[in-house]
Amino acid sequence: MKTPMRHGVAVLLVLLLCVSLFLVYNGSFNGASRDANDTHIRQHEQLRRPTDASVRVAKPRPLVLQGYGGIIDHKPLRMHCQTCSLVTSSGHLIGGGRGEEIDRAECVIRMNDAPTARGYARDVGRRTSLRVIAHSSMQRVLRSRHELLNASQDTVFIFWGPSSYMRRDGKGLVYNNLRLMNQVLPKLKVYIISWQKMLQFDELFKKETGKDRRISNSWLSTGWFTMTIALELCDRINVYGMVAPDFCREPQHHSVPYHYYEPRGPDECAMYISHERGRRGSHHRFITEKRVFAKWARTFDIHFYQPDWSPPPLPANQTMEGTVTVAPVVQQKT
Repeated sequence: MKTPMRHGVAVLLVLLLCVSLFLVYNGSFNGASRDANDTHIRQHEQLRRPTDASVRVAKPRPLVLQGYGGIIDHKPLRMHCQTCSLVTSSGHLIGGGRGEEIDRAECVIRMNDAPTARGYARDVGRRTSLRVIAHSSMQRVLRSRHELLNASQDTVFIFWGPSSYMRRDGKGLVYNNLRLMNQVLPKLKVYIISWQKMLQFDELFKKETGKDRRISNSWLSTGWFTMTIALELCDRINVYGMVAPDFCREPQHHSVPYHYYEPRGPDECAMYISHERGRRGSHHRFITEKRVFAKWARTFDIHFYQPDWSPPPLPANQTMEGTVTVAPVVQQKT
């Protein structure tokens, strides 16, 4: 009797083991099938919609522009524009009606405290992406803070000035004021030009003109800084309101105010000529700078409007020499 019972128990154990193996195998197969199906579904969904990574690849990161540090965090400026409207402060802009054209550029660059409100928008546009400001214009900017600062949360501000004014050890007058301003208005994007970068601007002026800025008592203009920054920032630059270098020599040249927003201010050509000829004290060399800009426009994608002009071609026996080493980003004309 014991042998048949043992045999029956053995058979039962074998059957139970087979059933268990079947269940385990079936569960594993179903689980693997579900995982494979889920993976297939996720892959299908990823094909239907772009991933975050693909979006980041499609949009190039802004260029890092060294020498321009944030007033609070000291981080370098990140910015790049395919097209730029560089708007001067010249009286030539009045009556041109170029405002909408100016605003169509990806970035609009302005100088110092030049306004866009008060009825000027039709001629100078409304948008401001970047504003380059001299240390000497800071108080005027602060006086117009409701127009230039409070309504400019998306605007980048770059301030330039002598290194003694920009020092960070508590003795830099302009730096201290800018830091306080940025603490009061923390959303403002405020940058200053480092002293090393300022030396590069001086060296560029000497290379392009053959004149040492200090020896020649020359003081670089905000226009010089703005044009050079635009060369680093923009692929194409459309300049509005800048006259040709020899414009003021023309006997019948049009007389306009130096600033479009100061109609009773000094005549533009009178200001240019007096500074160009000045030898005592420091002077801007406006006409010399414009000769450099005309030279750059023969090589880089720079165009002048209001008044409209292009630099004349070089004589057949003369070639362009040198490159703008401070601003290697701008595309050359093809």
